[in-house]
Amino acid sequence: MTPAAPPPACSIPREPGDLRGSILIAPGGSSFRRLLVFLGPGYLVATGYMDPGNWATALAGGSKYGAALLFVAVLSSLMAVVLQALAARLGLGAGLDLAQACRVHFPRPVGVGLWLVAEAAILATDLAEIIGTAIGLQLLFGLPLAGGIVVTLLDTFLVLAFERAGFRKIELFVVALLGLIAISFSAQLAMANVDFAYVAKGLLPTPEFFSDPEMLYLGLGILGATVMPHNLFLHSYIVQTRAVGASRGEKSEAIRFAVIDSTIALLFALLINGAILVLAASVFFASGHKEVAELGEAYRLITPLLGAPMASTLFAVALIACGLNSTVTATLAGQVVMEGFLRLRLKPATRRFVTRLIAIAPAVAITLYYGESATGRLLVASQVVLSLALPFAVLPLLWFTSSRRVMGEFVAPHFLTMLAGVIAAAIVVLNAKLVYDAVAG
Repeated sequence: MTPAAPPPACSIPREPGDLRGSILIAPGGSSFRRLLVFLGPGYLVATGYMDPGNWATALAGGSKYGAALLFVAVLSSLMAVVLQALAARLGLGAGLDLAQACRVHFPRPVGVGLWLVAEAAILATDLAEIIGTAIGLQLLFGLPLAGGIVVTLLDTFLVLAFERAGFRKIELFVVALLGLIAISFSAQLAMANVDFAYVAKGLLPTPEFFSDPEMLYLGLGILGATVMPHNLFLHSYIVQTRAVGASRGEKSEAIRFAVIDSTIALLFALLINGAILVLAASVFFASGHKEVAELGEAYRLITPLLGAPMASTLFAVALIACGLNSTVTATLAGQVVMEGFLRLRLKPATRRFVTRLIAIAPAVAITLYYGESATGRLLVASQVVLSLALPFAVLPLLWFTSSRRVMGEFVAPHFLTMLAGVIAAAIVVLNAKLVYDAVAG
């Protein structure tokens, strides 16, 4: 593919309401103080790595296989660190988010195809948020699941409030809820009798992972829930919220700080994801409950198994916090994708309302037809959809960041490109294996 040379990044018009350059960086000061200004976008990205869909796959994997899939969570998080570093480099080095880069550099039919895949991934993400939040509302307040799904439309007002508050307020809100989630799981792990020697064995892959189709399916679900395609689009945009100077030194420093920010945040997300899987392994797998894929079932079992009444409440509170956080970041990602590919701008609240209406339909239909027991399988399936969509974001990102024509002097180092290439190849091979197993029955 030989794309035409793009216009300079600075020639891309900035629409009213565009967040790029909205957070000023005070001149001078120590490197540490400048780093603090760049902390924030990574935590919005990390939110997507611990959404309700992630809970479902981690619970299913931990209850059925114990800690055997912990290595997938760790490996996925390390993959995410590399890929998000490339996304930050694209945004700050080329001045383009991933969706814009696809529109500018690829032929229109290719761009449209990539846009459709990205929108499907965002809908799968939104589906997981709807179900997760509705389950949390049901567990805490007894609201019927179908009613809770409809109530999730009200989170449009949350997005509207943040639209007016400014981007830094969004970051603070997300970090506060992440803290609440961390406290909740720390307390639950403290209540569980965790065998850390057994957990450590889960850091190494087992041969069964490649021979057991169901284990691979759950592993790919964890991969899809961890390395999420919409996060690559989102991160390449939100790193540009900092008003970075035009000099090579300022941009290089900004890239370095953005990578530090995302790496710290993703390691934090790994701790949460690992905690969910370890909790499932220590509580459900260890007690013989090896088919816990439903969030509601986990909620009902966790208190009697741990012998602590507060455990289930903490579980539900953390679940709702995850759903609220994912609401904000998925809305931002949807706006970035739509604007970048189509140059079509909608107000975030409008975008949220439309996306949620589309995602609500299958959630309500499946809940009413199959019953509440189908929601766990639907959550896991949504994460596998994300895993299948992942190559269509990763491969363009790898192509752009390795191209001097696109990146100029900020082209990714060869070692980083090679590492990302290995990650992309692994993702493609694992997805091909999943498709083959599905076709072969």
